[in-house]
Amino acid sequence: MFLWSHRIAVSLFGIGLLGLLIRRNALVVLMCIELMLNAVNLLLIEVSIQRNVAEGMILFVFVITLAAAEAAVGLGIVLNLYRTRGSLDIDLFRKLRG
Repeated sequence: MFLWSHRIAVSLFGIGLLGLLIRRNALVVLMCIELMLNAVNLLLIEVSIQRNVAEGMILFVFVITLAAAEAAVGLGIVLNLYRTRGSLDIDLFRKLRG
């Protein structure tokens, strides 16, 4: 049975996935990945509360830590790309290969 928070989480994940597949701006792609991670976090918390277990809360902390690390590393890469190429287009990442 889907509750309202499950529907919100699935909708947020879908919006993030759609933005990830469609958008070409690297900063928007990072924001879509963050949106997908937050949708997963919402679902983890809801299931954890519903089943009265602590594993979902513990996993929530790990996902938040992963999101923070992803944001820091991703933003560093995006800033370096903008500094060297002058644009945030995803296709410019292909030119960074050896």
